[in-house]
Amino acid sequence: MTSAELPPLSGNVALVTGASRGIGYGVAEALVARGDRVCITGRNEDALKEAVVKLGAERVIGVAGKAHDLDHQSEAVERTMEAFGRLDHLVNNAGTNPVFGPIADLDLNVARKVFETNVISALGFAQKTWHAWQKDNGGAIVNIASIAGLAPSPFIGAYGVSKAAMINLTQQLAHEFAPKVRVNAIAPAVVKTKFAQALYEGREEEAAASYPLGRLGVPSDIGGAAAFLTSAQSDWVTGQTLVVDGGLFLNAGV
Repeated sequence: MTSAELPPLSGNVALVTGASRGIGYGVAEALVARGDRVCITGRNEDALKEAVVKLGAERVIGVAGKAHDLDHQSEAVERTMEAFGRLDHLVNNAGTNPVFGPIADLDLNVARKVFETNVISALGFAQKTWHAWQKDNGGAIVNIASIAGLAPSPFIGAYGVSKAAMINLTQQLAHEFAPKVRVNAIAPAVVKTKFAQALYEGREEEAAASYPLGRLGVPSDIGGAAAFLTSAQSDWVTGQTLVVDGGLFLNAGV
């Protein structure tokens, strides 16, 4: 995005984790499009630099690192504050799902890794954002959960359990951080990203056939939801999980 294409500044600043591509990038793109300044994080420094350039280096910075690393969490928050002077919104998107298979046979060390990245890191970023800015100034937090956290999901059980924990974490934080900070979650169904590729690659038409809206999600679908939940239009919404699933749960009836 060139300087001429940038919208007027909104005055708000956001930190989006796991945003060099996929859902996180879609969220960052939506926030930049409305005038926010944004810090994005990701593990791959080259991919992160490329994303910063595409989003607009005038208003976006990148901090490379692993989401579960405490030093990385601190660095991301500190650099956001140094660059922009405030930190209104946090979007916890970074996540992992390194294994497919029955949960009965799951390596417990893998389960620990899933929870460390998907749940504990979200709590760490929330704590640091709260103390750095939000405790005194307010803001919003959005946790990217999953419909896998709302119902059993064969072959991705550990991921689903971690996302169920993230939904409960959302409620806990919403209660504790009120009235200064609103905390909500988004629960997407399958979104067309590299992360979810194994769920639809080579069979997208078949996978999309079960969705009443006739297609899989794209990152901008989640970006729009995150933009809403970090806007004044959702000022009376907290502790909620917004399901963005193309109508998939409508198929759960008898």
